[in-house]
Amino acid sequence: MRLLGKLGLAAAACLLWANSAAADTTVKWLHIEANPAQVKIWEEVARAYEASHPGVKVEMQFLENEAYKAKLPTILQSRDRPNIIYSWAGGVLKTQIEAGVLDDITDSVKGYSDSLTPAALAAFTSNGRAYGLPTALSQVGFLCNRELMAKAKVDPAGIKSWDDLLAAVKTLKAAGVTPIVVGGADKWPLHFYWTHLAVRIGGKPAFDAALRGENGGFAGETFQKSGELFKQLVDLQPFQNGFLGFKNPQAVGYFGDGKAAMTLAISTVYHLQRALAADKVGLSEDKICWFDFPVVSGGGAPTDTLGGITGWLITKGSPKEAVDFLKYFVSKDVQTRLAASNFIIPVVQGADAGLNNAFMKLIAANLAKSNYHQNFYDQSLGPSVGRVVNDVTAEIAGGSMNPQDAAKAIEAAWKQGN
Repeated sequence: MRLLGKLGLAAAACLLWANSAAADTTVKWLHIEANPAQVKIWEEVARAYEASHPGVKVEMQFLENEAYKAKLPTILQSRDRPNIIYSWAGGVLKTQIEAGVLDDITDSVKGYSDSLTPAALAAFTSNGRAYGLPTALSQVGFLCNRELMAKAKVDPAGIKSWDDLLAAVKTLKAAGVTPIVVGGADKWPLHFYWTHLAVRIGGKPAFDAALRGENGGFAGETFQKSGELFKQLVDLQPFQNGFLGFKNPQAVGYFGDGKAAMTLAISTVYHLQRALAADKVGLSEDKICWFDFPVVSGGGAPTDTLGGITGWLITKGSPKEAVDFLKYFVSKDVQTRLAASNFIIPVVQGADAGLNNAFMKLIAANLAKSNYHQNFYDQSLGPSVGRVVNDVTAEIAGGSMNPQDAAKAIEAAWKQGN
């Protein structure tokens, strides 16, 4: 009896241990953030969540931006796929929904989602169903180096029109300053030029008409002219030597090292340039400036913006703790903290009170007055069409394709679909 009793106790202990082990949950979180200062805050938030949720572990995983884009379709088909993944929304998100690799989290975020900026939440919603949560807004524009601009006697505040930009490039070159640095090897940084020119020339009506196949679609006048104006810039040879061989992180570091006067970039590069500079210091606040993408005569509204609405998606079959952690991560307290550290333009109502930096306040104000915020074309149009946009833009920059053929190639890709 004593032996049976001991065996019984041992069995009970094993059963208790097994139940305890089964209750432990790991939430796998895959991100692409290269700025260690921001990742440090994320890690602190994850550890705080774990402390208040015994039995739950948040495991952070990192993939470099380009590797993430290339590997994600395969990763999402894996049984060991992460539970929370980074997203730029748009057509890529639509493709992932259609592939059945995401969880519908609508019911799990009811009520909570009311605290989010409606336009940002809508980007992660399809047919009234939510598949993720937004986390930040961004704007594309020109970051500039005050010292190099002053060396060439170029006033960044005076660059208002496309002709102003072309004139500034000529003046900078004459002064022996590299006008613009770009990560041409990754292609998508070059698509900012073509896309933003389309925003400036035709605005939202031209984009919506192209989606419907009207006015020649993406081969129409607006998009051909975008390529023609971009070629005007390319013909001035404004970029650093070997720009088509530069990856984006290398280009951002080059700007942070003070080797070029300007870079057309996402507003988050304001901080990222410090992390990627050779000395890990980069350009200080007093040395960095910003101006909005120049207007085009007779074009769209100057307040129209290009940028991202980024966030996180929940993959198919993820534990409920993944959604719970995501709600915790995209909460007012965390968003206010990230805003106060000047890492994000928040999407949670009231979190913008944390913004304490003049640059971040400027971007927030620009986005607030924008009636048309265009998501990146390479995301908005879906993976296949987006790849063509990036490819042909890089070919215009490299001189191997003319603007008319580039526009026709994008239209052909759009007709074929993703």
